[in-house]
Amino acid sequence: MCGIVGYIGSRQAAPIILEGLRRLEYRGYDSAGLAVMEDGRIEVRRDVGKLTNLERLLAEQPVTGHVGIGHTRWATHGEPSQRNAHPHLSMNGQVVVVHNGIVENFLSLRQELEAEGVHFNSETDTEVIVQLIERYLAAGYDLAEATRRAMHHLKGAHAVVTMSLQQPGVLVGVRIGNAGGLTVGVGEGEMFLASDIPAILEHTRHMTFLDSRQMAVVTQDGFSCFSLDGTPVTKAIQAIPWDTVAAEKGEYRHFMQKEIFEQARSVTDTIRGRADFERGRITLENLEISPEAARRMRKLFIVACGTSWHAALVGRFMVESIARLPAEADIGSEFRYRDPIIEPDSTVLAITQSGETVDTLAAMEEARSQGARLWSIVNVIGSQAQRLADGYILMHAGPEVGVASTKAFTASLVDQYLLACYLAQQRGMADGRLRALIDDLARLPDQVGRVLDHAVEYEALAAEFYQASNFLYLGRGINYPIALEGALKLKEISYIHAEGYPAGEMKHGPIALIDEHMPVLAIAVRDRVYDKMVSQIEQVKARGGTVIALATEGDEVIRDKADHVVYVPEASPLLTPVLTALPMQLLAYYIAVRRGCDVDQPRNLAKSVTVE
Repeated sequence: MCGIVGYIGSRQAAPIILEGLRRLEYRGYDSAGLAVMEDGRIEVRRDVGKLTNLERLLAEQPVTGHVGIGHTRWATHGEPSQRNAHPHLSMNGQVVVVHNGIVENFLSLRQELEAEGVHFNSETDTEVIVQLIERYLAAGYDLAEATRRAMHHLKGAHAVVTMSLQQPGVLVGVRIGNAGGLTVGVGEGEMFLASDIPAILEHTRHMTFLDSRQMAVVTQDGFSCFSLDGTPVTKAIQAIPWDTVAAEKGEYRHFMQKEIFEQARSVTDTIRGRADFERGRITLENLEISPEAARRMRKLFIVACGTSWHAALVGRFMVESIARLPAEADIGSEFRYRDPIIEPDSTVLAITQSGETVDTLAAMEEARSQGARLWSIVNVIGSQAQRLADGYILMHAGPEVGVASTKAFTASLVDQYLLACYLAQQRGMADGRLRALIDDLARLPDQVGRVLDHAVEYEALAAEFYQASNFLYLGRGINYPIALEGALKLKEISYIHAEGYPAGEMKHGPIALIDEHMPVLAIAVRDRVYDKMVSQIEQVKARGGTVIALATEGDEVIRDKADHVVYVPEASPLLTPVLTALPMQLLAYYIAVRRGCDVDQPRNLAKSVTVE
């Protein structure tokens, strides 16, 4: 959940680390800090609150040095405060550590160390790590071996970067379990460590990614990798295709705004190279399954959390409708605890933007233990969910910095549509039907662009409704999950209470809440449940409610029934969720801006949930 950056080279470390942290601040912003080493000393600067506070501190108390590590924190142990901020120094000042994860057994470790005379300066679980490393350094081990031995004491999932005065030309990074990624960046005469690609993309596109229970020993001239049992490991260096401009706001006020308006491009990139519109075929090069194996598949379990779970709910409709394969959508944090029955020839598909969501990874591990085939849909190249899977689909959405997911959500919808078509193709769907499904995809990027062209309408709606205290979102069928997602977006970034419901359930309770003070947003596009949605709108109006209807272009009937109508282009019913999601994002964004909320970094949230 936290952001980590490390640098070793010939340049000044502090500006590089600070800029890297700025690109990772969406991962946590309770506090931030950095440590730089030079001339036999370690200088630490840290402060509570957002990164601007650390920047101010560094302007007043500058540091110099060519080796350093930095951190931006989302608190798990200890309140957000200066003394609980990372990096953490050991008692004797020889070692400094930054850490992402939770030391599950930190209380017993702390008691053990205190019994040895160690004095602790913070309330954090992280401090036991740095004290353990110093213990082994004092016993005569070098930094890598001291770190390796310290890691064997820890329970839980962790990403750790450390440096020591005893070896000023070395950084050591370790990954255990699913506490977030750790990336090694390879430059010319300089090296980088980071918890996410955007932090170092400005400096290098050549990277490798640590797997669980691996460590990297990094010097200015290169790196070596080992497993935590000490065995050398060879790691391939990958070329990352993202450009640095993709991680910047550019002309937009917020990253979220930029990412909403990038969706015509991200949808195009998701389709490109996978849908052959000439031949009417789908190719998923990293997720191949033979026709025989596809026909033997008995069920697809789709596991995800948060926004990705809403995408999974949509995907269930797509897979069952197109591939005629039974599908379930499960919340990742619930999947392993319900003791799921995974029969032979079942597949588990994980959806996670970051590829590091701990609950989703745990669900994948449960599926693996039961012998399931594992697939994943991820956005971050080299992430754990990609590497754990037998096959994967990359979203191709590019860096998504805003905490509230937008373009990764719609990309994952398109990816699941592609997957459903691919499974249908491999299971023997008639060519004519398959070609029609693929042709529908060809029109989608333009349809997305047309919705985004009407952003001014959502800005006007926001001006009318931004002071509301409650919202109700209604949808049916494949657009019911979009009602859930619309409500979530509003809650996440504007702090307005909102609920999403299947419209048929309105009479089973929520209708009691409807009055003139609670806007109701109804997704009423022309599909097979259109008449049912019109009926729901009429029932809301009969009770004095205010209705915002999301309808298909050309539908004038709905205009006479709703107080406000916004339109999306007519599209295949199975692809309408991609289009209906966009107004939800735009409305939530403009309402949050009107309310003066921190759109990119909403309170209490972080981009990648890497702790339970």
